[in-house]
Amino acid sequence: MAAEPSHCDRIWVNARLATMAPGAGQPYGAVEDGVVAARDGRIVFAGPRSEAPTLDARETVDCGGRWITPGLIDCHTHLVYGGDRAHEFELRLQGASYEEIARAGGGILSTVKATRAASEAELFASADRRLGALIAEGVTTVEIKSGYGLEQQAELKQLAVARQLGRERPVTVRTTFLAAHAVPPEFTGRSGDYVDQITGPMLDAVTAQDLADAVDVFCEGIAFSPEETARVFTAARAKGLPVKIHAEQLSNLGGAALAAEHGALSADHLEYLDEAGVIAMARSGTVAVILPGAFYFLRETQKPPIDLLRKHGVAIALATDANPGSSPLTSPLLVLNMACTLFRLTPEEALAGLTRHAAKALGLQDEIGTLEAGKRCDLAIWEIERPAELAYRIGFNPLHSRIWNGQ
Repeated sequence: MAAEPSHCDRIWVNARLATMAPGAGQPYGAVEDGVVAARDGRIVFAGPRSEAPTLDARETVDCGGRWITPGLIDCHTHLVYGGDRAHEFELRLQGASYEEIARAGGGILSTVKATRAASEAELFASADRRLGALIAEGVTTVEIKSGYGLEQQAELKQLAVARQLGRERPVTVRTTFLAAHAVPPEFTGRSGDYVDQITGPMLDAVTAQDLADAVDVFCEGIAFSPEETARVFTAARAKGLPVKIHAEQLSNLGGAALAAEHGALSADHLEYLDEAGVIAMARSGTVAVILPGAFYFLRETQKPPIDLLRKHGVAIALATDANPGSSPLTSPLLVLNMACTLFRLTPEEALAGLTRHAAKALGLQDEIGTLEAGKRCDLAIWEIERPAELAYRIGFNPLHSRIWNGQ
């Protein structure tokens, strides 16, 4: 328990807490008659009223028996991009293959073209609407990747817009440099030369302008080989940036194990992950980020190996993967339901995936993700009878209020 504070900025009383703290002894780390107290944007106490120290605050909020969870964390998004791909969605439903659409100028390259052509103001306006949908469902921290510029200035533009969103919206934004998302058309057949650009001038510019908190690579047959991935990881680590990976989404190239060797924060997608990869992730503490929106939207049938991840104690995070091509999803609450219905996670596992484990996937486990003294006061307050209701309902938002940095 924290030392007794002489004064707090705000206290929430008459609340039920889903602290999501590990080892709490109760499902969800639940506290039935709970109190949360905050000072200077930090939690100074979160626990049973019977154990609370004497608290004096400028404001006391009666929660009326509502549930408080940590603020939700969307740890894998591509929110900043130009255009949309709704027309391609229609074409696919009419029988066109991905390859046919790509040959006609669609696919990721259509988003690249639109993103390169868009101004920062246009990119900000469209991303801000998508971010607003996340905030409206209790998100207090979001990761935003680049990867639709695929050349230096357009990548910098995406990352600058993501940083701007973090300055102008009441949400914490973590940015990820994902130039290794696809091989741009001007480097067709020369992926190694493009990797030279990523690991040289592009990464130099990103770090010089402090635009990225991590570096990501799409390691897949249609993107970058394990050898190319390792080159990007080595360059990123030399710059002091942690790494992440899109891996084992369409095939098993051993990307997750490679990422684990480089101490990756997370490996994401993972439908084709094998036990060797799971064991490597367990040893390194690499988080598995599961993305049910992409699985659903692409009508995949190969499911991530949830039982193997459980068996070896790998933390399982969840995210929207909000992007124009494979997961145009901006509802973390729907992600909770999809994770339970599609992959058979329990509601408690799913909520941990959008709080505690998502924080770890961003390297922020000491800052956010649970209701514990010393952590940032990011809260979501819900009109629900039990935490499982967050995963149970579809198309219903029971958010009562959202607190970011104690405000």
